[in-house]
Amino acid sequence: MPTFDFLERVHQFMIEAHSNFPRKASKGFRKFDGRTPFWVHPSWCATTLLAEESLPEELRVRGAHALLLHDVVEDTTIPLPADTPAEVVTLVETMTYAGGFAEERVHVWEHSEEVRLLKLYDKGSNMLSEGCLDPIRRAETREYVSRLVDDVERNYGSLNIVKIVRALLA
Repeated sequence: MPTFDFLERVHQFMIEAHSNFPRKASKGFRKFDGRTPFWVHPSWCATTLLAEESLPEELRVRGAHALLLHDVVEDTTIPLPADTPAEVVTLVETMTYAGGFAEERVHVWEHSEEVRLLKLYDKGSNMLSEGCLDPIRRAETREYVSRLVDDVERNYGSLNIVKIVRALLA
């Protein structure tokens, strides 16, 4: 089981992957301003999960590991580190949809409660900059995230991410 110290190395890997190996130059930066480094997003997701003191440490560490790496496969040209635990690789693969957002909205419900929990951190972070979305995509995102937050609250209780996302949806 990785420790919190191990996550520091994973975090540095993720920053390097997004900074130096983006699939496209634009993938190195957040869409909302084109200047904020992309790595801020997975950092926020992982850090917010790690702060959920009501969740078991094992889930928080494994989930943070997956959240740090969840966009590396999709948005960079570098593979995951060879020593990434199989359970984390599976989470990353399960969180990645070749068909993008449209596929995710349909198929996320086929996956584990843990995958849906991690997706809520991912989408919660994205909602912080949802103003850059066109009105149709924004409405689709809000509908999907509303269903996701209900699911996570049913399975995990009123976590901080639930409170954050509900406030963003209000």
